[in-house]
Amino acid sequence: MSALHARGDAGHVVVVGGGIAGLAAAHRLLDRGARVTVLEASDRVGGKLLPGEIAGVRVDLGAESMLARRPEAVALARAAGLGDRLQPPATATAAIWTRGALRPMPKGHVMGVPGTASALLGLLSDEGLRRIEHDARLPRTEIGDDVAVGGYVAERLGREVVDRLVEPLLGGVYAGDAYRISMRSAVPQLFEAAKAHDSLTEAVREIQAKAAAAAQSGPVFMGVEGGVGRLPLAVAESVRAKGGEIVLGADADRLHRTPGGWEVLLGDHLIEADAVIVATPAPQAARLLRTASPGAAAELRTVEYASMALVTLAYRRADAALPEGSGFLVPPVDGRTIKASTFASRKWGWIADEDPDVLVLRTSVGRYGETEILEREDADLVAVSRHDLREATGLDAAPVEARVTRWTDGLPQYPVGHHARVARVREHVARLPGLAVCGAAYDGVGIPACIASAHAAVDQLGGDLRGVHQLTANPVQSLHGGAGE
Repeated sequence: MSALHARGDAGHVVVVGGGIAGLAAAHRLLDRGARVTVLEASDRVGGKLLPGEIAGVRVDLGAESMLARRPEAVALARAAGLGDRLQPPATATAAIWTRGALRPMPKGHVMGVPGTASALLGLLSDEGLRRIEHDARLPRTEIGDDVAVGGYVAERLGREVVDRLVEPLLGGVYAGDAYRISMRSAVPQLFEAAKAHDSLTEAVREIQAKAAAAAQSGPVFMGVEGGVGRLPLAVAESVRAKGGEIVLGADADRLHRTPGGWEVLLGDHLIEADAVIVATPAPQAARLLRTASPGAAAELRTVEYASMALVTLAYRRADAALPEGSGFLVPPVDGRTIKASTFASRKWGWIADEDPDVLVLRTSVGRYGETEILEREDADLVAVSRHDLREATGLDAAPVEARVTRWTDGLPQYPVGHHARVARVREHVARLPGLAVCGAAYDGVGIPACIASAHAAVDQLGGDLRGVHQLTANPVQSLHGGAGE
């Protein structure tokens, strides 16, 4: 008998973590008739989704867009009453700042991996383009159970493809290193196609053909008027309206299994529950599970994170001439400090509408293993961002306001073998009735992936393991939402 029905009713479920995964889990649980308590250690909900303001204009200080080709995020936004505030980007035309110039983002690739050499014409050197064409003549590369994206692509197509395009695209999603990131977990679509073809470019063309046949319409990405950071606030409001309780400043320390369910320990008191969903980052999940599931905790302690900072700048529009498009990505091979910039007022119509005289843009700094850059003062991060922006675009005006938002340990890393680690975590957790885990550390770092993970966790508590099995076998690919996502 499942944990949620052991007493003949839906029971009381404690969700630990008030980010978008935890809130999505609570929302679904309430629809299933459960009594729900969400425990959030910080003083706000939303996790990496953070609304803010600069120069009187509302902006996102965290993630700014969500994949719309997956249903989960858009559906949750609509369920939370934001349907009329969903907006696609006003422009999706981005660039790559590489080899000393802003060059148009190429089309005809899958996370930077081209189907033909001509797709990267103008971005790569002539030598780099010729190297891509060798792929069709190379013997098959066996990729086994998993492989690093960068190493595999470089072996097939040459390092220039990786360094100039794959790396900045993957870096925008994970703030990671393409030569460490798992292809199976980060680009599952490419992994499956590559297993079935001798040629990597042939595998990419198959993916593109299938996408063309599916003929998906509508925008690839979606934002929310006022910022994607409004999404968790709206979901939290909906959770409360449905009768759920959200407790802020509640730092859960440990879970204890009881004959009738679970106890969640918070300092010197505890909360009894029929079931628990752990929706925190891996380090906090490991701490919670250290006695209830030492095996799961040990696996979770091995999850590494990258830290980053977002520098948001507001200019008088009359002073700030920018190139066309939504912004640009920066390959780390060129040695620049920033890794991307988003021209936010260009990308999102609602930002431009709030004050037509203000132009907002942002840069991101920090990749996996880079700790020195984030130890700098805010003024230094603003200065290096302005320096790189001037080099890339010619923008030399002084901003009227600047804000630095630091995301310490903000992005979990998916190295080779990540899928196997996730499977082991879930195997340990499955031995304990009434317990499930979800969030960015498992099946994808994007908003839809976190929500899908939350839904699977709720279904697991009800005895339906199909969602968990599907996500473990097929993680949700997190795409780059333009420049500076």
